Amino acid sequence: MTIIQHAVWLYHRFPLSYRDVQELLHRRGIEISHDTLREWCIKFAPLFAEDLRHREPRRGSRWYLDEMCTSVDGVRHWLWRAVDEHGFVLDILLQRHRDTEAARTFLSRLLGEYDVPEVIHTDQLRSYGAAIREIPSLADVDHQQVISTARCNNMIEQEHRSTRRQERQQQGFKRQKRAQEFLSLHARITNLHHHSRTSVTAQTRQSNQQQAFQTWSTVTAGVV
Repeated sequence: MTIIQHAVWLYHRFPLSYRDVQELLHRRGIEISHDTLREWCIKFAPLFAEDLRHREPRRGSRWYLDEMCTSVDGVRHWLWRAVDEHGFVLDILLQRHRDTEAARTFLSRLLGEYDVPEVIHTDQLRSYGAAIREIPSLADVDHQQVISTARCNNMIEQEHRSTRRQERQQQGFKRQKRAQEFLSLHARITNLHHHSRTSVTAQTRQSNQQQAFQTWSTVTAGVV
């Protein structure tokens, strides 16, 4: 059980391949094939992500939305991402299109999990405005468009970078379902360790890390 917890955490926490994780475990005297690691991630990643999501505290009232282009098995897809004003990832959704319907689908998904925000920040993609106007609960929300090239949306751009690192390490995503499952757990683990990245004292950072490790152990022990 502890081995599965640690292996899945390593793979989703850092830009590592299955063979990288296999080597790290081998260094600790644990012999596991990379195929076994892959099967563990496929089986447990969705369960871990769901449990972590339910344990997350209430998020901020300002949403930052953005989309990035990625390739899945050679086909262009769009990765829609939302974070709050504190930099916590709200959700990630991989879709084939970058249009009003895709924006509406993503916003509806967010509203199914979180309270209606006070402000929504987006880039200048017109699909956002059209989708917001089609959703009655967002009628009174302050929609602010920012200029991506001016780095006004830098908070969410930072989150895109971690996805790019993972994408390069995996040499591109191969299947949409697997990519969605991987990115969902990756986002939740990133949230879990969010306070470990801030500029705080070493003692506070260690305390935050210890709390994150404890939460991960609790979540995974209830599943594995």
